[in-house]
Amino acid sequence: MTGPGSRLAGPAVRDAALLMLLAVALITGTACSGDGGPDPSAAKVQEQSESHSDAGRNSASEDVVLLDDEPTGFLRAIAPAWRTDFSIHSVPLGEIRPGGPPRDGIPPIDRPQFAEAGQAPEYLVDEEPVLVLELGGERRAYPLSILILHEIVNDRVGGVPVAVTYCPLCNTGLAFERTVDGQVMRFGTTGLLRNSNLIMWDDATDSWWQQATGEAIVGELTGSILRFIPVQIASWEAFRDAHDDGLVLTRDTGFVRSYDLPPYGGYDAAAGRISEFSDGSLAPIERVVSVTLGGESVAYPFSTLEEIPIIHDTVAGTDIVVFYVGGTLSPFPRRPIFDFDLIGSVASGDGEIPVSSEAADRRDVGATGVFEPRAGDMSLTFVDRGGVITDNETGSSWNIFGEAEAGELAGTRLRPVLHGNHFWFSLRSFFPDTAIRTRSDVSGPTR
Repeated sequence: MTGPGSRLAGPAVRDAALLMLLAVALITGTACSGDGGPDPSAAKVQEQSESHSDAGRNSASEDVVLLDDEPTGFLRAIAPAWRTDFSIHSVPLGEIRPGGPPRDGIPPIDRPQFAEAGQAPEYLVDEEPVLVLELGGERRAYPLSILILHEIVNDRVGGVPVAVTYCPLCNTGLAFERTVDGQVMRFGTTGLLRNSNLIMWDDATDSWWQQATGEAIVGELTGSILRFIPVQIASWEAFRDAHDDGLVLTRDTGFVRSYDLPPYGGYDAAAGRISEFSDGSLAPIERVVSVTLGGESVAYPFSTLEEIPIIHDTVAGTDIVVFYVGGTLSPFPRRPIFDFDLIGSVASGDGEIPVSSEAADRRDVGATGVFEPRAGDMSLTFVDRGGVITDNETGSSWNIFGEAEAGELAGTRLRPVLHGNHFWFSLRSFFPDTAIRTRSDVSGPTR
């Protein structure tokens, strides 16, 4: 989330490393408190509609409760720079913490540039994680190596204004329609955190929005909720092979950034071993597939999916299937930048620092997709046959995007279910009643 991602070239590297340590310290103090999170009701996370062609709906939640606590000294200090109405808020203002950079210090991308998947830049690694969005017949991939340094892309896909967002501290890659009350908003980064999660702001009212829930929590629009758009994290290779007519976000962002030298190196490996994060259930930085339907929130740990790569389940009366495949790297590779000798040499240098792929510890964390297991009127059950997702009913083979690639159902697409790949501590902070589905709770083919 907001953190060290805004300054990573030349003499600013040392400052970036220090800001990373500050961000981790903030997580330790706030991420696993488990209090103050919004109620995980159906109004909080809206289920996917059949069409996203309508203007983004922004209706205030009927159960929003406004609080009357006073701004903290920190908020009073920054208030003159904002038009935000701090008297209107739905979360304790004391839960909002500084993340390091100022407003838009981690700059959103407002004029995204894309390349065709079949003619993409050579710097893209096959296993590189990308956030995949499909809307209005258009398919786009947003590399996390870019999102980690910008966190928000204000885009228009299939004619719909969208905000594609990623909070590195929480691993929450989420997309929203950004039309609010008939007005297209531009979203930016506040430089603030709550439960270590990105707080966004809109350019119309300066209201503050929680990225994990899509809800306005401070300002004029408090209680309003953005419409979620289903996205998933997958490998660049999977997207390119399945959608060679798709588009991929390029590094032509208008900013000078070291996209080959991302911050938070090894974050998802080291932080998970810190005992202060633990709630006694899962490791805090355990990746989970999160699904919220009909007021019921469930989480499927990646550690379970590595053993059972296809899980059939029912959530709030809706049948779903969760797919897992390997071959997608963590966006937090251990880079030599965290060698203090190198930090010293870089701090006195100029320009960007070239880093070879061999210099990074690149861990395969896998990718997931969640779908309704139906093709028309036919209910489907899936198995893993030699690493290929296959349905029992027709023997057709499927990819991680829920698309039948061969067999009787070739060309058929499953309906996606809105989900996320959160870190456990983040999901628990905002949805404390989430039920964890472990190996003993689910059935499916094991590896």
